[in-house]
Amino acid sequence: MSVQAVYIHIPFCHEICHYCDFAKMYYHEGIADSYLDSLNKEISMYIKEEPVSVRTIYIGGGTPTSLNESQLEKLFQTISNYFNVEEVEEFTIEANPGEFHEGHVKLMAQYGINRVSLGVQVLDNDYLKEMNRIHTVDDVERSVKLLQQYGLTNISMDFIYALPSQTLEHFETTLKKALSFDLPHYSSYALQIEPKTVFYMRYQNGKLSKPKEEVEAQMFHSLVELMEEQGLQHYEVSNFSKPGYESKHNLTYWDNVPYYAFGAGAHGYLNGERYVNLRPVNHYEDQIKQGSKPVLHSEEVTLKEQVEEELFLGLRRKSGVSDDQFQERYGFSFFNLYENEIDYLVNKGWIKKQGDTISMTRDGMLFGNDVFASFLISDDVWVQKFPIDSHS
Repeated sequence: MSVQAVYIHIPFCHEICHYCDFAKMYYHEGIADSYLDSLNKEISMYIKEEPVSVRTIYIGGGTPTSLNESQLEKLFQTISNYFNVEEVEEFTIEANPGEFHEGHVKLMAQYGINRVSLGVQVLDNDYLKEMNRIHTVDDVERSVKLLQQYGLTNISMDFIYALPSQTLEHFETTLKKALSFDLPHYSSYALQIEPKTVFYMRYQNGKLSKPKEEVEAQMFHSLVELMEEQGLQHYEVSNFSKPGYESKHNLTYWDNVPYYAFGAGAHGYLNGERYVNLRPVNHYEDQIKQGSKPVLHSEEVTLKEQVEEELFLGLRRKSGVSDDQFQERYGFSFFNLYENEIDYLVNKGWIKKQGDTISMTRDGMLFGNDVFASFLISDDVWVQKFPIDSHS
């Protein structure tokens, strides 16, 4: 299967958000220059005959727009050297409102960016400050107008809900403000309090609390209803779009197909192996200087793991998982393998069966981790079902 997607990680931020546990560090011009050189060398270790054709490219972070204009152009030139950008269907960059300027946007348009993911998080200046975001609500409006001025109209807004002390009414206010922009795509995730973050330390010290579970559930239901009222399709657990504006890149992940990943802390999937790069930028660069791929860990994905991932990644999509397509890929039916689990989840009201397809219900999406865990297969059961392939 040819590789059709590329993820590139830019780990720099001008400020570190209090909830973020991604691979990131404070922006430093010299370190960023050196990092971009290393990124170029890493890509050259994978792409021997350049440029190659892919369907999607996604530049994430960190904050790609933390780079200055000359650095951003250098990044775009590197990408153009290795990939046929003019053939890419979807070329996305993540951006922080208020952080990029007209020069950044001109470069985006010049080098083929056709989708921008704006990290808005919440439309309330007090909450933005508490989260250590550097933009304001006014910055969001200015940034959207600037992008649209240069023809970059395929914009997605990202939001977080279940913030500390947030009420349902407050979240709905943010949603209604966001929907007033009439953008083609929105993403919204419940806050996860991750270790080694400021929010985690405050939570451990009793200085921060999340809304109750029932309030978080109400927020999710309200999210779905308000989005659908505006004609946005709920095509994945956390994602909504106008028809035809689904994130093609993210669908690559949920379709469980191979993709390149470059940069510090990036996760990729190639040749039947999942790999993760070294996370600290200095370690990442040191490995590249030694002439080696900066991989911290790689592991072959066994047949059992492929099957498990096919189910819990595919179930993130509203369309669910088709048994016919599953059989085309694996040669057997998931209904035979998961008969008891599927019956249990249907009876719980968390998934539904329609013809050859299973998909999560809205209630099931609230308990997604429990649903996904149901499709983890014990080694004993796997050996009983597939004794010949038990070591594949």
